[in-house]
Amino acid sequence: MQFSAREDIEAPINSVFDMVSDFERFERMAMRRGIDVRRLDTDAMVIAGTEWKTEFKLRGKPRQMSVVMTDYDKPSQMRFEAASKGMTGLTTVDFLALSPRRTRLSVEMSLAAKSLPARLLLQSMKLGQSKFRKQFQLRFSEFARELEQRHFHSRQ
Repeated sequence: MQFSAREDIEAPINSVFDMVSDFERFERMAMRRGIDVRRLDTDAMVIAGTEWKTEFKLRGKPRQMSVVMTDYDKPSQMRFEAASKGMTGLTTVDFLALSPRRTRLSVEMSLAAKSLPARLLLQSMKLGQSKFRKQFQLRFSEFARELEQRHFHSRQ
């Protein structure tokens, strides 16, 4: 299953990249939503090879997932690979400077099942695919507007 979203943001590419690569902020957001996130290295810098272990509940069952940043090419791209017991995922985040003050942020995600229960989960997601895609695009749009606001407030 694949899906993607893109938004144009009124902020320079370096600023957008820096805000999106603020992983400590994302870790705190995940923890507030009940997801246990542990970064495996203690280095303050995030580089290709940085890994996180997560634990969360999905459909009432505890799940574990490992996420590895496989590519960190500032300011143009980040790529992550995720793996759980029955599923793998690849996420690519692309940054494109449209002008000195405008950036296009694109996200592409793909999920693949490795087990029968994971196939059933993906199949149920495919049945609600249009609703899922709309919700994903809506949340991504909200995220882009938040980045614009953060950039605007940081300049004042």
